[in-house]
Amino acid sequence: MRRWFLPESPDLLGLLGRQGEITIAAMDALCAWSDGDRSAGATVHALEHDGDQASREVLAAVKASFVTPISPEDIYEISERLDHILNSAKNLVRESELLDIDPDAPMVEMANLAALGVRDLVLAFPELPEHAERATGCADAAVRQQRAIEHVYRKAMSALLRIDDVREVTGRRELYRRCVRIGDAIEGVAHRIWYAVVKEG
Repeated sequence: MRRWFLPESPDLLGLLGRQGEITIAAMDALCAWSDGDRSAGATVHALEHDGDQASREVLAAVKASFVTPISPEDIYEISERLDHILNSAKNLVRESELLDIDPDAPMVEMANLAALGVRDLVLAFPELPEHAERATGCADAAVRQQRAIEHVYRKAMSALLRIDDVREVTGRRELYRRCVRIGDAIEGVAHRIWYAVVKEG
């Protein structure tokens, strides 16, 4: 008697969670780097490569899956946007090194807020799709961290008006903007989580 079996589906949300854990580790390293541990910058760079590999594994699993817990497009977009967070963190470290300008107190604060935001995002993944309110609650918490980053950014930019050194002002302005880009990337993931929930509902 012939039997038909559906192909085994990979644990897509688990793979997405693994990518998220790598991103959390990178953000923790970014916090350490901004707070004075310059060696942690190399950790951010190394974890960016790990994050790329984790993202590729997510996308390969999406292609191989017969059934997905949420739409394949949403998994793809969340993974890509998560990767953008890590890329933005790496670019912040690289820009600081190129400009030869060390992080300051506002950058420490923004890095810590970004790390909290990423943790909120990763908490949302296992809640998809069955626990929509929990997932969107985590996404909302991440957006609040992004709004807090913007608040720190505005204060820091205003403080630059009191500095006469043009090189210092120009360099810090660029670094602050890169911090905000991390926040924007966090918000991008949060919005896609919301979109995935709305589509499933």
